[in-house]
Amino acid sequence: MEDDGSTLLARYPAVRRRLLTVDDYHRMDEAGILSEDDRVELIEGELVEMAPIGSEHAGCVGALTHLLVVAVSGRGIVFPQNPVRLDVHNEPQPDFTILKLRSDGYRLALPSPKDVLLIIEVAASSLSYDRGLKLALYARYGIPEVWIVNLAAQEIEVFRKPASDTYDSSARIDRSGSLEIEALPGVRIAADRIFG
Repeated sequence: MEDDGSTLLARYPAVRRRLLTVDDYHRMDEAGILSEDDRVELIEGELVEMAPIGSEHAGCVGALTHLLVVAVSGRGIVFPQNPVRLDVHNEPQPDFTILKLRSDGYRLALPSPKDVLLIIEVAASSLSYDRGLKLALYARYGIPEVWIVNLAAQEIEVFRKPASDTYDSSARIDRSGSLEIEALPGVRIAADRIFG
């Protein structure tokens, strides 16, 4: 089995690594080192390749876009597949972020954790990454609620009450259930409409 280098480097924790900042990341984009076609996000100061988007994932994102825009209308901002600046070394790009209303519509600055009501990740091949590293990251920065749409199991995993790098409350909602955004009481979405 070929070693891609990252595994080998991980064996030497004493070797100092230079972590990228959000500013470095954006300068790489401005300089043309990265482009919109590069599906990467900044996690813990390192560029992480995002999983390719297949038809099932794309269809689910399309359905959720429609459902969320209608359900949240006037009470929050649906921010699909856009970055959230957690800190100087972390700028993930969740599939959806539901944000507090802000007069500039987040044109002047990217949202930070205090702006987030809900993050949704749609997971096909990325399930272990979304459930592991990304969920821990969201908890660490106090994101109040995260949904992971598990395409293979046809269920939504709901996480609430962030504590350190985990969530104190979790539930699984199957196709027959419905979901409510805790920060927006009355906003309900039927799970079966997410999966089609």
